[in-house]
Amino acid sequence: MLKMILRRLAGAIPNIVGVVIVTFLLTRALPGDPAAYFAGPSATTEAIEQIRAQLGLDKSLPHQFVLYLKELASGDLGNSLSTGQPVLAEIRTRLPASLELTLCGLVLACVTAIPLGVLAATRPGSWIDHLCRMLATAGVSLPTFFTGLLLAYVCYFLLGISPSPVGRLDVSFPAPATVTGLYLVDSLIARDMETFRAAAAQLILPAATLGLFVMAPLMRMTRASMLGVLSSDFIRTARASGLSGTKVLYTYAFRNALLPIVTTLGMVFSFLLGSNVLVEKVFAWPGIGSYVIEALVSSDYAPVQGFVLTMALVYVMLNLAIDVMYGVIDPRVGIEG
Repeated sequence: MLKMILRRLAGAIPNIVGVVIVTFLLTRALPGDPAAYFAGPSATTEAIEQIRAQLGLDKSLPHQFVLYLKELASGDLGNSLSTGQPVLAEIRTRLPASLELTLCGLVLACVTAIPLGVLAATRPGSWIDHLCRMLATAGVSLPTFFTGLLLAYVCYFLLGISPSPVGRLDVSFPAPATVTGLYLVDSLIARDMETFRAAAAQLILPAATLGLFVMAPLMRMTRASMLGVLSSDFIRTARASGLSGTKVLYTYAFRNALLPIVTTLGMVFSFLLGSNVLVEKVFAWPGIGSYVIEALVSSDYAPVQGFVLTMALVYVMLNLAIDVMYGVIDPRVGIEG
């Protein structure tokens, strides 16, 4: 297992290098001039050139890339021109918020989609099967920003059963002491149940918005994978041997159907982490997605480069975790890998 992990990490190094090069080139190809943007509309040509020199944009592209690599090697992702803060500090502050939202949405989708997918596979053509198809169609068809606005309008404005969608925590509650950056975990560590309940209440609507979107592929994959396994010869043999239906379903069928489900989980998690910016905007969530969009609008290179590099590292670790889970679910995968 250790050799497999080291081999996967070594194989990810060329991908990380490629991400660094492509991100650097693409950010320089963005329309607009950062120096002119931050100098203001009334700035003179001399002032713009002075700002361009301060930012190092007056140097050649290879020279800029060498300087960027030197800063990257020292752990410096640069400073954001928009906020004036180090990009690494901003990412450390905002990434846990996006991770918490994404994980809660994924957990909510899993506890709903996987059981429904299993039930739909064991009862094809039933009302449960039709319900799964309806939920899957709604999850694919409805844009996340529309679902978020609808939930906020109904649950907060009309019914008043949810707190105002204004961030991770209501203004009347202090943020817990930072340990992991995840408010739910940090409040439990501090044994502050009031803050935990307040943070959980703020998470319900945005997590439900993401969960509905993720539910569709998970439910479809679970149903298709279970249908394929349930029609296998070894399942018919297990049933003919007199094993109980529950044991056949969960011990043999579900475990063998887990591999494609885990693959889908990794795909949707990586997709959500990088594309939940619409949900963050709707619910004023201070995550990394909204941060990088603001940087893109202002042609702020450093936050964009730091975001893409961070996402690349997260995806590498995610793929590594999926490989390890493959070996746990089916040891033959680890042996062959």
